[in-house]
Amino acid sequence: MFTTDSNEKSSELREEKVQFEHDEGSSVELGANFDVDTEFKKYQEMGAEQKQQGSFLTNLKRMEFPLDFENKMIMVWLLGGFAAAGGILSGVDQSIISSAALGLTDDLHPSTSENSLISALVPLGAVAGSLSITPISKFGRKTLLMISCLIYTVAGLVCGLAPNIGALYAGRFLLGLAIGQEGGGVGVYIAESVPSRFRGSVVGAYQFFIAFGEVLGFAIGAMFIDVHDGWRYMLGSSLVFSTILLIGLFFLPESPRFLAVNGKFGEAYNVFCRLRDVSLREYKIEFIQLVQAAEREREVRLTHSKSKAWIELFTVPRNRRALVYGVIMISLGQLTGINAVMYYLSNLMGQIGFSPKNSVFMSLVGGAALMFGTIPGVLYMDRFGRRVWGYNLVGFFIGLVLVGVGYLIPLDTHLAAAEGVYLTGLILYMGFFGSYACLTWVVPSESFSIGTRSQGMTICSALLYLWAFVVTYNFNRMKVAMTYTGLTIGFYGGIAFLGFFYQLFFMYETRNKTLEEIDELFEKPTMEHAKDNIRGVLRFWHLKK
Repeated sequence: MFTTDSNEKSSELREEKVQFEHDEGSSVELGANFDVDTEFKKYQEMGAEQKQQGSFLTNLKRMEFPLDFENKMIMVWLLGGFAAAGGILSGVDQSIISSAALGLTDDLHPSTSENSLISALVPLGAVAGSLSITPISKFGRKTLLMISCLIYTVAGLVCGLAPNIGALYAGRFLLGLAIGQEGGGVGVYIAESVPSRFRGSVVGAYQFFIAFGEVLGFAIGAMFIDVHDGWRYMLGSSLVFSTILLIGLFFLPESPRFLAVNGKFGEAYNVFCRLRDVSLREYKIEFIQLVQAAEREREVRLTHSKSKAWIELFTVPRNRRALVYGVIMISLGQLTGINAVMYYLSNLMGQIGFSPKNSVFMSLVGGAALMFGTIPGVLYMDRFGRRVWGYNLVGFFIGLVLVGVGYLIPLDTHLAAAEGVYLTGLILYMGFFGSYACLTWVVPSESFSIGTRSQGMTICSALLYLWAFVVTYNFNRMKVAMTYTGLTIGFYGGIAFLGFFYQLFFMYETRNKTLEEIDELFEKPTMEHAKDNIRGVLRFWHLKK
């Protein structure tokens, strides 16, 4: 039991030391003699000097027309919300092809193989986009997003005006390139800019906006389904959203952490002041922490070669376990067929008895289920933990079984029953997958060590889109070889079924753990970790009995 005196002493000790966590998770401590105000004033002077150099031409060179608000949270939510809303672009372009395919088939007459490639070129382009993140990011986090928007705009024009299949191929690949760049860039830009207490919810909102964009894509398809050459308007619609986002980015600052890592401390200070009320001591400390973390990262870059980090990712057991874990988690999400279902949803609705027009409208049901499924993931995943949230696999396995059964019911005699079972299964599958998808980026980003995080995330990001390409491109062949029911229950459902047992016995629980604690978690051999999980499962069943 603690006494009042001991509590007072603890309080005094807390006042003597300022302790906080930087983005990489390790604690940095400033002793009682550390003069926060003096140190902060040094950067304040750098910021004032940098401001004197400001001019219209300087702002134009930085591709920014600065906004500043007395209430700093306005700028925080403007930056975070606007960047996260970039997910709408990704969502629209992933779902719009489902409706556009009905019209472009009549105009361009693609073969089955060509039709598969039209859909699959987006995830294939996204693989290339993911691999381009590291070299482009050295020019800036915001710059990466702006380049992505430019590619989106060009791709939308190419797709909308495509005179033949070849041009459509090029446009779809460019769209994928932009999606891959955006997917890896938005989260980093937000995480390096917004206060830590809002970081999780704002980054998580990106997944919600992707799902919202997918619903919007189906809605755009419904709007233009009866319009002459409507598929061109559908595929070209992305340039509207990308142009809006591009214009908005001109009013948003570069990530202050990126500026600090590149030695631009005065500019980093000025951006930080637009995002935080620096009259508060906690934000002065945060900026000092930001600079110190940036300086340590600069030192790491000078002493560690890029090739060494790649080698250590595979040769160091702790890193290799994280890589295997991240790869399996990514694969479980993608190989259960979500991209194939999204790209071919209107076609799948037609197979269950809906007319072409109604198929487009009914696709909104699946898209809405996916969007609403992301909401509990964003709100409650941290409360229940990663392992419990991974059990959403059970929900979308049941949904896949119902979808497969729906295809077995004769349409000529039991149309209502077939459509009812199919739609119930689709809603369950899409809804539970939306919740599960929130794990897709959280788990890998928490698992890798600081020295291999960039390399590990590059592999996971590229693999996600590679699996999406494989599943989408081979969908038509697989449905012929396995039938709709066999593909849905046997392949997609089978992977979800096996994945549940992997997560039950091998999944790591990283909730509420610092990155140092997660390092210790991955230092433990895999089989020892599995034995701990098995003992936990046995204890649970014992308590239930």
